Amino acid sequence: MEQLKIIVLCGGLSTERNISFLTGSRVCGALRRRGHKAVLTDLYLGFEELGGSSYEKAVEGGNFDPDVLFSDLPPVPDYSFEGKAPDLEAVRNSRKWKSSSLFGKHVIEACSAADIVFIALHGKNGEDGRVQAVFDMLGIPYTGSGYLGAAMAMDKIITKMIVKSCGVRTPSFRRWELVLPEDKEEKPEAAERQIERFVRSVCRQTSVPCVVKTPDGGSSVGVYIVRREEDLEPAVRGCLNYGNSFMVEQFIDGRELTCGVLCGRALPSVEIVPKVRFYDYSNKYVAGATEEICPGRVSPEIEKEIGRVALQVHEIMGLKTYSRTDVMLDEDGKVWFIEVNTLPGMTATSLVPQEAAKVGIGYDELCEKIVEDALLRNQE
Repeated sequence: MEQLKIIVLCGGLSTERNISFLTGSRVCGALRRRGHKAVLTDLYLGFEELGGSSYEKAVEGGNFDPDVLFSDLPPVPDYSFEGKAPDLEAVRNSRKWKSSSLFGKHVIEACSAADIVFIALHGKNGEDGRVQAVFDMLGIPYTGSGYLGAAMAMDKIITKMIVKSCGVRTPSFRRWELVLPEDKEEKPEAAERQIERFVRSVCRQTSVPCVVKTPDGGSSVGVYIVRREEDLEPAVRGCLNYGNSFMVEQFIDGRELTCGVLCGRALPSVEIVPKVRFYDYSNKYVAGATEEICPGRVSPEIEKEIGRVALQVHEIMGLKTYSRTDVMLDEDGKVWFIEVNTLPGMTATSLVPQEAAKVGIGYDELCEKIVEDALLRNQE
């Protein structure tokens, strides 16, 4: 593969911002080892913190010259994970360039000058199709799924409605939405009373065990497994911290597995066994917090079924190049679809790289394969 100029886009304004830096920095390093001119870029802050002296040279004279970044590659920071979500308000306040845009200063120019953008974003403002839609309008090639597939798959409720209509087995669910009056800030006491009534209504109509989750969260942020009635109200209120809508899903008692799809083939499954709690935000990314068994401890028939479901969901949702589908395997051996990730993590503990390694695809090759497939699709 010829040498390419690649922007690796990470960070952004999402509860998964910190995880995105782990993915982006590792991908950027891999692409450089494959001989490409890869530059790590924060979607929201741009090059303010990442560019260093290279960025300073690129803006000398008042005009931005992206070729300077590709000729004098900035160092790739070594990120670590502290096990907690970022303070997004602090991120907003730290931006020197004051603008309401989700794109940092000179990010669009740098992406336009690259041969392709490797989207290493996770969660809202990256995995939800909005960045992809902008790139489509500007003619900027990028990795991963298109804007429509990404947007639909980001919403768990929409995804479940679509795949269920196509015969995919998925837990039953109900969508809830809190509608507050427009003058809620002027009348906080009345708004709080309405919230109280809403929460009580949800609790009256919900039986446990169940799963309460935000419809568009990622990395298990805003997900609550409720086994006791007294834990239901805190879970509902917890979801309301992320937005006015959430879903209550049937709890499936069984084993959790996940299966990646890469360039039209299902990868080996991974069985996920958290040592504490469930596979939550911290357990996903702290090394040693979860036992990950690849391939999963299932029969060949069930392994084939998990792969079939992953491929089916990938195709139904119109996803491209790679994705990762999470399922539950109940005591009767039935596979239940839970959700699909259109931009799976590529960190040191992420699952798709583990699955790819089992079929002989190393991490660096995996990153380049994702780029190569995106370029082929763009040419078509």
